Amino acid sequence: MTRPHILLVEDETHIAQGLLYNLELEGFQVTHVETGAAALEAFSRRPFDLVVLDLMLPDSHGIDLCHEMRQVAPKLPILMLTALGGEQDRISGLKAGADDYLTKPFSLDELLLRVRGMLRRSAWYQPEYNREEVYSFGGNRIDLKNLQATTAHGEIRLTELEGRMLATFFVNEGETLTRAELLKSAWGMAADTETRTLDNFIVRLRRYFEANPARPQHFLTVRGRGYRFVRQPGRTT
Repeated sequence: MTRPHILLVEDETHIAQGLLYNLELEGFQVTHVETGAAALEAFSRRPFDLVVLDLMLPDSHGIDLCHEMRQVAPKLPILMLTALGGEQDRISGLKAGADDYLTKPFSLDELLLRVRGMLRRSAWYQPEYNREEVYSFGGNRIDLKNLQATTAHGEIRLTELEGRMLATFFVNEGETLTRAELLKSAWGMAADTETRTLDNFIVRLRRYFEANPARPQHFLTVRGRGYRFVRQPGRTT
C-alpha cells in the first residue's frame, strides 16, 4: 500500500523536527519545506495527499499560500497551523480554503488524529478504478498495484502519479480524455488549470511504453481535444 505523502510547511525548526519525526513514525511520507516559495515549488512537482501549513512564513503568508493551492487542487486536505488564536484569524484561514485549523501550542495526539481523519475523508472523493492486477499492451506489462512495469527498455518503477495516470487511461480505454479531465482525475487539479506539465507527462509515458515515441500507437494526441489510450491499435478506427 502506498504511504500518504504529506507536505509540511513549517519554518520553526523545533516544531518541524517533532512533526517530521512523529508523522514518519505513523507511516506517512513527509516532504518538509520552510518557505512559501519552496512549498509552491514542491507542490508544482508532484501531488500530495495532505498539506500541513504554518500561517506565518519568512517569505509569505499562509493564507495566500493556502488560496493558491486551493485554486489548483480543490479537494486537497489542508491543515493550517498558527500562533494566532483569534476567531477572526481562524475564520480567515477557513475562508482561504483550509479544511482544519490548529493553534500553537497544540497536542501532537490531536494533530495526528486530525491528519488521519482528513486523509480518511479525502479518500471518499478519490476516483475508484477497477484495476486489473496486471495490464498488458504492446509488449508492456504494467503492475498497477505494485507500481512496476516491464517494457522493451527494461524494468521501470512507476511513481504514484504515473500509476494514477495509467489507471485513468486504462479504465477509459479508447475514449478521448480532455486535458481538464486528466488533470482532475490524475492530479486532482481544478478543471480550468492550464499547465504544460501534462503534455510533458504524456511524452514521458510514450518514452516508457511506445516502440517509437515519435510515432505513438497507444498514447495518442487528439488535436484540439486531448489524449486517447489505445490498447490494440489494429482494432481502432
